[in-house]
Amino acid sequence: MRFGNAMLVFWKDWKEIRRNYQVLAPIIFVPLVFTTVLPLILVLVPSVVGVPGTAFQLIGPMFENLPPEVKAAVAGMGAEETMVYIFALYFFAPFFLIIPIMASSVLASDSFAGEKDRKTLEALLATPLKDVELLLGKMLVSFIPSILVTFASFAVYCVVVDLASVLHFGGEVLLPNALWMLFIFGVTPLVALAGIGVTVIISLRVKGYREAQQMSAILIAPVLALVFAEVGGAIVFGPLMILLMAGIFALVNAIVLALGARHFHREELLTRGG
Repeated sequence: MRFGNAMLVFWKDWKEIRRNYQVLAPIIFVPLVFTTVLPLILVLVPSVVGVPGTAFQLIGPMFENLPPEVKAAVAGMGAEETMVYIFALYFFAPFFLIIPIMASSVLASDSFAGEKDRKTLEALLATPLKDVELLLGKMLVSFIPSILVTFASFAVYCVVVDLASVLHFGGEVLLPNALWMLFIFGVTPLVALAGIGVTVIISLRVKGYREAQQMSAILIAPVLALVFAEVGGAIVFGPLMILLMAGIFALVNAIVLALGARHFHREELLTRGG
């Protein structure tokens, strides 16, 4: 295998993706909502209208399961500061799983199944590239942008949260911290790979981009389950949870990427490409 050949596929697909607003739109706007719009609402609403009692009922189970040191940290805070602190450092964490899995699945759907829509699949598979070079190039064009978007989203989120800290905590910097750094740089790349692996398998079986993207949307369900589990107090965002997620996604990656590589044969794609 020659890595340079894989990069040829990468650059070819990247040029097409840059011109495809159907692909770029969700990758840009969904992270923008999660990292800017929702956090700003969280910061501004308590400052303007106060914190309703129902808000504490919402986060009650999550608060009860927080580590003792976190409870001690918020013990002397007012209602507004407590809400901002818990939401900023704990509640929004699972949303950063949605960003890489959404971005990677959208990109992978276009890179693999999109070739069928553009009627370029047969010409691509007729090139002298090896199957592994073709697969690697298309995985890279899905993985690299999705991770860059995730890291950029985290940087924006840190800025928004720390600007909020000026208002609520007298300028104390809340992010980045060690827990979030471990989460962003240790878990989200594994999540992106899982999204790519599953989307590769789906794309080999469908007729076009839209069908692949619709079926890949099911990948969001487990992440949403994590959000509800955290709010319900079933799980706690902490070192143990991060290590557990890393282990689970590493195992998932080993399975789905092996399956994708095993079934990625150009002859089969040509027969299914219609």
